[in-house]
Amino acid sequence: MKNTLKFAASLAVIAATSASAASITGKVKLTGEAPAAREITPITADKLCGALHSKPVMTRTYVVGADKGLANVAVYIKEGLPAGKTYTAPATKPLIDQVGCVYEPFISAAMVGQTVDIKNSDSFMHNVNCQAKINKGFNFAQATKDQVNPKVFDKPELAVKLICNVHPWMSGYVHVFDHPFFAVTDKDGNFSISGDLPDGKYTIEANHLKSGLVTGTVEVKGGKAELNLDLAVK
Repeated sequence: MKNTLKFAASLAVIAATSASAASITGKVKLTGEAPAAREITPITADKLCGALHSKPVMTRTYVVGADKGLANVAVYIKEGLPAGKTYTAPATKPLIDQVGCVYEPFISAAMVGQTVDIKNSDSFMHNVNCQAKINKGFNFAQATKDQVNPKVFDKPELAVKLICNVHPWMSGYVHVFDHPFFAVTDKDGNFSISGDLPDGKYTIEANHLKSGLVTGTVEVKGGKAELNLDLAVK
């Protein structure tokens, strides 16, 4: 009898977990012809940085993949989350790396309170100058290869800019949210937002540094929903 009750309780827990696990998937496409990427010529001109590349390094304003999919777009729930609910920051640590005098990834995302590791994979000095407008900025040197500095943002803020004053072409961006329901599109514009998300209607926003914002609505049913969005060249 006790084993039966334990088994029933386990099934109830599994069912509850399955009911709350949800995903919103989709694709962001670019409409119009994106301007051609340009070579970042100062990289080649720099003796240390240039030696790390066998081919030109290009700008990443528009990175367009298969079927006009647009990379480097932050996609997140804008409206529809339960009022007053707070979320715990994930234990995972997004990594922002400086490699070959370029920030990788170009666009990152994190939650308020989540640790973001900032690394220097190059064998010479970079500095990381955070030009936040809402969060507290910071500026520190990374003089040692593989040096990692953990940082935490305590307020939501879109497109927090990171630059290197030693190599002024270097820039990267971090989007910071007060909930965990966000993603950054991959090289082909695909995204997946998942987590403890109840069924219901949500407003989804997509944010691209150059093309700006677009919103759409989606209804999660049975823990699943799909939404495709278009952004225009600007």
